[in-house]
Amino acid sequence: MTRVDCLQRITAYNHGRDPDLLCRKYVAMRKDAFAFLRGTCHLFYEDWPHISPLNEAPRAWLCGDLHLENFGSYKGDNRLTYFDLNDFDEAMLAPCTWDVARFLTSVLVGAHTLQVASRLALALCTIFLQAYTTALADGKARWVERATASGMVKDLLRKLRKRRRAVFLDSRTKRQGQKRRLRLDGKRALPVTDEDRAKVEVFMRCFAAAQDDPAFFQVLDVARRIAGIGSLGIERYVILVHGRSDPDENFLLDLKWEPSSALAPYVPAPQPVWQHEAERVVAIQQRVQAIAPAFLQAVTIGARSYVFRELLPTQDRLQLAHWHGKSRRLERVMEVMGKLVAWGHLRSSGRQGSAPIDTLITFASQATWQKPLLEYASTYSAQVVQDWQYFCEAYHRGELKV
Repeated sequence: MTRVDCLQRITAYNHGRDPDLLCRKYVAMRKDAFAFLRGTCHLFYEDWPHISPLNEAPRAWLCGDLHLENFGSYKGDNRLTYFDLNDFDEAMLAPCTWDVARFLTSVLVGAHTLQVASRLALALCTIFLQAYTTALADGKARWVERATASGMVKDLLRKLRKRRRAVFLDSRTKRQGQKRRLRLDGKRALPVTDEDRAKVEVFMRCFAAAQDDPAFFQVLDVARRIAGIGSLGIERYVILVHGRSDPDENFLLDLKWEPSSALAPYVPAPQPVWQHEAERVVAIQQRVQAIAPAFLQAVTIGARSYVFRELLPTQDRLQLAHWHGKSRRLERVMEVMGKLVAWGHLRSSGRQGSAPIDTLITFASQATWQKPLLEYASTYSAQVVQDWQYFCEAYHRGELKV
């Protein structure tokens, strides 16, 4: 593709998003090539070769936007903490190699940001591939929790064990007497219009009425939520609810509109007929993860569908920059992430068109696909850097329209 074409495709894909938040997205994408990769998932799949032996891989339920930052911890609906893939907005049924290729590309693009030498980045890719194929060949889906974690993941889960809800609430809200209100800091939350507030409150009243404990979901405040890079500009809310008794037991919920997946125009496999896009996201997430996050479900408000769940703190992701020059710390993370991707593919196998476990096991034993996949990731990572540089130049020239 030409670099000019890249710019045109970015502006076309983001057309119609909230202008203020889209400006924030473009600013975030200028930070480095990895941030640009996160904000342009659609480019990856637009550029993916339609005719390639890599497309002959078994079909699996994919995260779709698999990269280094889309793993993290969360509380499951059993209130235990897990570490797993945690973003399924782009999830679809496609060749399993697509997830792996995007992840490898993210490692190579993100190496500069993490101050990782090219040689080590390639070694980390190899470790991820080995972990993925070994876990796939084992044919048994497992999971990561505090008791089974190691290295940086274990450190993260141990730290979360000591965190209190009040501390998290204090970072996102402010007290007004005995009540809390959302903190409109312009970084994580923005004011909501009266119309949107009323829309969310009406939805929550209907939702609460159908729950065992309606008072838990009593709305205390609503704001527009700012989070991530790729989804900036899409309608999204943070909702403060009563929760359990006192203000330190309030809960924060996330309500996000789900447009179609960036993969949708390119997937070679027939897809299920979903009622709406939020059903797609939630159904695939429930298949891929060992335990679903708290409150996760698909809901509708008018003609739009939304994913509804408990809000997760962004600091619950690995701080990979803290590898402190100790390569073994990153190697262990690659091992864990490779296994998690394989376990997700195994766990969701044999469902509505995804390959059965035996087919995935056979694929893992074949050595012909790994080298071409890594070669593609190496080549495409260089393209991402080129595109990012042109994007930054175009931004400075004022050529990006919102």
